[in-house]
Amino acid sequence: MKPTLANSRILARLTRARLPLALFGMVGAAIGVAPAANAATPATQAATLAPELVPLPAHVQRGEGAFALDASTTIYANNAEARAVAQLLRDELASQQGLTLTVRSGAPKPNQGEDEPSRYVQFVAEPASAKPGAGANERYRLEVTARGIRLAGPPAGLFYGYQTLRQLLPAARVAPPLRVGATTIDDAPRFAYRGMHLDVGRHLFPLDFIKRYLDQMARYKLNTFHWHLTDDQGWRLEIKRYPKLTAVGAQRKETVVGRNIDPYVGDGQPYGGFYTQEQAREVVAYARARHITVIPEIEMPGHALAALAAYPELACTPGPFAVGTNWGVYDDIFCPKEATFKFLENVLDEVVAIFPAPYLHIGGDEAPKTRWKASAEAQAVMRREGLKDEHELQSYFIRRMEKFLHSRGKRIIGWDEILEGGLAPDATVMSWRGEAGGIAAAQQGHDVVMTPTQCCYFDYGQGPAAQEQWNLGGELSLDKVYAYDPVPAALTAAQARHVLGVQGNVWTEHLKTPAMVEYMVFPRLLALAEVAWTPQAQRAWPDFQRRLRGQFALLERDAVGYRIPAPQGLDDALIVQHGDARTHRYTATLTPAVPGATIRYTLDGSEPGEGAAVYAAPFEVVLELDKPVRLRAVSVLADGRRSGVHEALLRYRSYLPAVAKPANPKPGLEYRVFDSMFSDLTMLHASARAPAQAGAADSLDLARFGRSRAFGVQFDGYVQVPADGVYRFALQGDDRSALYLDGEQAIANETYDRTQQTEVPLRRGWHRLQLDWYQREGGMSLSLRMAAPGGELQALDLREAVH
Repeated sequence: MKPTLANSRILARLTRARLPLALFGMVGAAIGVAPAANAATPATQAATLAPELVPLPAHVQRGEGAFALDASTTIYANNAEARAVAQLLRDELASQQGLTLTVRSGAPKPNQGEDEPSRYVQFVAEPASAKPGAGANERYRLEVTARGIRLAGPPAGLFYGYQTLRQLLPAARVAPPLRVGATTIDDAPRFAYRGMHLDVGRHLFPLDFIKRYLDQMARYKLNTFHWHLTDDQGWRLEIKRYPKLTAVGAQRKETVVGRNIDPYVGDGQPYGGFYTQEQAREVVAYARARHITVIPEIEMPGHALAALAAYPELACTPGPFAVGTNWGVYDDIFCPKEATFKFLENVLDEVVAIFPAPYLHIGGDEAPKTRWKASAEAQAVMRREGLKDEHELQSYFIRRMEKFLHSRGKRIIGWDEILEGGLAPDATVMSWRGEAGGIAAAQQGHDVVMTPTQCCYFDYGQGPAAQEQWNLGGELSLDKVYAYDPVPAALTAAQARHVLGVQGNVWTEHLKTPAMVEYMVFPRLLALAEVAWTPQAQRAWPDFQRRLRGQFALLERDAVGYRIPAPQGLDDALIVQHGDARTHRYTATLTPAVPGATIRYTLDGSEPGEGAAVYAAPFEVVLELDKPVRLRAVSVLADGRRSGVHEALLRYRSYLPAVAKPANPKPGLEYRVFDSMFSDLTMLHASARAPAQAGAADSLDLARFGRSRAFGVQFDGYVQVPADGVYRFALQGDDRSALYLDGEQAIANETYDRTQQTEVPLRRGWHRLQLDWYQREGGMSLSLRMAAPGGELQALDLREAVH
């Protein structure tokens, strides 16, 4: 059977899943979230003519000509709300362009003739709706003509229209007049909830940085700041009734060094700090002025070690406890006794008084039931309330807190674990362990905020770990964020209305400084902003890339230390041998992601330093059979700032030959189980220790091993392919997984709950298949699918494998 796909010749640009470069393993491509449509529809054709705006407005119509804004321009506002936004524009023009304009009440006089155009910027605040639909009070209309600029909408919409207008103005100071192209924009958001999260429990950030964070959220029309204020490693909000929460709970004796969690290595440096209630109110007021709601998170019943260190009587065991110095999940959680509930009610009374948001986030995630199972007090509550297990006990815990918060006029949000044991009646679910929790909640009639790890966790690396400034694990590229649609296809139209929106999360175990946070957040925040704001049918990745280029000047003006993306066109390439040809000519075409950047590159695997070639035009690379070429590149900005080293693996390869079938084959794959907290896949693959379990498996069922955390499994055996061809493999594993074929690493899946795919040219016959997987904590899953040439991916039937 001949290989299909272009007469055996395959040129696959497989992005964002590159492998260890010392290996000849197949190049993987990340899949798992449907990409935004890239076809040239009328909507996307119109979008390509739009200004370089992010997020893309719902409707943009370009006109002819432009408005010339200079010192003779007057700003008009029809009321106090409009005047507040008008003042923002006046201040920005003064600081950025040196233009000082007059702000007047009312409206400009009618035009006196084409030769004497009125020069004005008019702000018109319209009444807000008492019962708005999604985004109704965030709509705006912006009209730019040769006569002037008119911006109208309810107060929030007026503010967002101003953000759009800011992007239409020059980013750098220019000699007046400032020319704004004639444009009509009618705009409103797709989702009512457009959020960013920041964890300050693990590392604390200064108030000035929190305000910078809010400023950038506002620029890109995000409207909810989820402030994660408490965790095992620190309690960060002053509670006057319980001063030890900050005197004790906000201080830890040291912090784990890097990823040395098992065995543990600490840095020996005390760490601590917290926000006073006055500082928290200052953040709330600053956010409110930017139409951002601040939702505080007070974790319960888990992630409570800092609180238990301060008040050990709230635990199920006597303690003493210390504020967490290591990352991960701790068994010690709040005990479900009356003293605990009274404590939490008193705490929340003070929190509610600070934060006027309609929601309060109560966490609810990663709460081990170990202490509850052994606690006489917890078991007594279960008997008294008729609860069948500890999951229902957690549901009881959450329901009690929800009832209390209802009495204070609040609704609760919790991570998707609050579904376990039954969901509190009015709870909103934040779906992070994939989309399953969000789908289940919406199907039950509960509101949902989508924030799955594989698309929304901005502490994941933005490319392969070897190319990142910090090896944080995971991989969430900019295009992966942009490709996400928060409304799962599994929901009906009625159920989909429960999806309030989407949120990006920033967990800071390994992000110690504001600079590190900014590097991880930008430019991915811009992709998320468009996911949250722009109608799905309007979005297209190539057009977003074009418009994103215009945003880097704004980020630089605001001194935002964003990650410099890889040049466009720097993609892995796999070309399968055709006939007897020993070489293939490959043309590389690169475009700097940031306008004006210089690209330096090498083809020998060396670091592209000052002596490296400078890209000026497409160039040709001669690829020899089975001799991969590492195309490495850096982008250098005009101010000298350099990107990380980005690279692509270019391969012209032959088919993997079949291997001998085992002499005495046994059905299934051999497996070996190791009890350990593995730090990476290499550590598992090279493990020489004796396995805790061994046997044969006819499926990838992980429950058979009777473990839930801190263990790894190696599967090893042989599978048969019926004909020569290019076969596809898709691997999904939570937490980490890797696939080896005939000793070569084909996929290294370093990202939680993500599917990665590769194409492998195989000769007919038997091939050795090895599969490594390890579990740290949380979700636990593993699947491997395979497709024959031109076929669909199907689960690999291990009953046909041998070892």
